Amino acid sequence: SRDLIHWDHQLNPAVEPDGLGMIFSGSSAIDTANSAGFGKDAIVTMYTSAGTSQIQSLAWSDDNGATYNKYPGNPVITLESEARDPNMFWNDETKLWTLVLAHALDHEMLIFTSPDMKEWTLKSAFGKGLGSQDGVWECPDLFELPVEGSDESKWVLLCNINPGGPFGGSATQYFIGDFDGSTFTPDRDASGNVPTKWMDYGKDHYATVSFSNAPDNRRTVIGWMSNWQYAAEVPTMQFRSANTLPREVGLFKGNDGQIYASSAPSPELLSLRGKTVTDVKSIKAGTKARNYNLPSVNDGACEIVMNIEPGRTSDVTLTLSNHKGEKVVMTYNPAEETMSFDRRESGVTDFSQDFPAVTVSPTFGKDSRLSLRIFIDRSSIEVFGNNGRFVITNLVFPTTPYTTLSLSADNGKAKINNLKIYTIK
Repeated sequence: SRDLIHWDHQLNPAVEPDGLGMIFSGSSAIDTANSAGFGKDAIVTMYTSAGTSQIQSLAWSDDNGATYNKYPGNPVITLESEARDPNMFWNDETKLWTLVLAHALDHEMLIFTSPDMKEWTLKSAFGKGLGSQDGVWECPDLFELPVEGSDESKWVLLCNINPGGPFGGSATQYFIGDFDGSTFTPDRDASGNVPTKWMDYGKDHYATVSFSNAPDNRRTVIGWMSNWQYAAEVPTMQFRSANTLPREVGLFKGNDGQIYASSAPSPELLSLRGKTVTDVKSIKAGTKARNYNLPSVNDGACEIVMNIEPGRTSDVTLTLSNHKGEKVVMTYNPAEETMSFDRRESGVTDFSQDFPAVTVSPTFGKDSRLSLRIFIDRSSIEVFGNNGRFVITNLVFPTTPYTTLSLSADNGKAKINNLKIYTIK
């Protein structure tokens, strides 16, 4: 892809299974200094070979990813217990490669270093007893980002878990802290505890991975948009599951003094906007709902943007519905600073007892005002609030597209500003 939006599937499978096992997740890096000896600017890929055990292997490409060669010295890391999803990057401070490996059943991440990607030294382990410990730990990622509005920077350690998510099943938790090239040290809250933080407050956001060395120092991530509770049962054909929209990760300080990760829509998504079908500068919404038509083109795929000033209202409700009575209800509670997403009547829900659900997110607002960007696709809704300070990603399966957006408020009138609805190309 040249723009994170349009993707071409042009190449043959990069790495095929062999006697060491199936090919599980991994990562790739450009070896600009030829440290591995595969050639300058070779693409070096590390992945998990999953056979009778899980071991880590190398492959490389000297033709810009068109074809790959397996390293004859595989495997390069072996452990006696399950370990997978190696994520490696060049650390300019230490002048070494850093590798984070999920020690899945031990609920920890292992950190290795190497001068050449072949010989790896275990430096430390992180995570035992911290965060959500309910399921396996998978798909790690480790990167440094500046903290918004300061000259401080922090490291982010992503840890995908299954099960153990805040609303059941799989989810992406993360830790904020410091990294000295060998050891990750997490930040603690005022009580001295390491808080559990979530990248997304929907049920359908997992296996988040990022691009390193992206243009403009951006940290762009894409997740898998499903949940292992029902991924094999979702009522779709001819595919099961898709990826999230691309997102830009940033760091900000919350009202509690803690540093959190934001996930804002990547700027390339602006190019998806088609016709503006609704453009309302300002309205007031009360107990009598304000209704707006959603576009019917492209199976109802659209983007909704708005700012909410709740005033003294207790709840502001956004409802997406169709003529069959199928609906999604999103409710902003300014007093509790939360936004909920109710998909219990969203359409087809009976394929799994775990699918009908209400998910709830903190809004991380500086005041009661709320800004929203909502992307509606055929079978998914991605809600970005306050420039990505919170995100809710949920699958939905209406039997026909949602056709109406209804806005209402309880105990007063809320002001809705700059409401725009765009078709998506």
